[in-house]
Amino acid sequence: MACLWGSLRPRRRERGAVVSILCRECDERALILERGRTVAPNAFTVELPHHSHIQLAPAHNELGIYLTSEVHRHAAEQGYTFAGPVAVDLCLAEEEGVGRFRVHSRISPAAQI
Repeated sequence: MACLWGSLRPRRRERGAVVSILCRECDERALILERGRTVAPNAFTVELPHHSHIQLAPAHNELGIYLTSEVHRHAAEQGYTFAGPVAVDLCLAEEEGVGRFRVHSRISPAAQI
């Protein structure tokens, strides 16, 4: 598999794939608390295969900021709120042989990833 992002600057298609998955996580895991108030996940972990994690390490903060801003943009469009600050963490997949990235999300008041 090619690296999730081949260079330190993600290509448009690859950026779009991760952003789409983060937005889908918001949509699928959102909780309707009352009329007009829907809480979406705010703590995201993107598990990367070893080679992708190594390549992205220098741009970890920049990518996290970009992905966080995209989650905020989607939430604003959908009218979602968050229980705490939004955080997107890029980490190394624990399982050997993971060839693609995986995304986990949760609603967290403290956004401790």
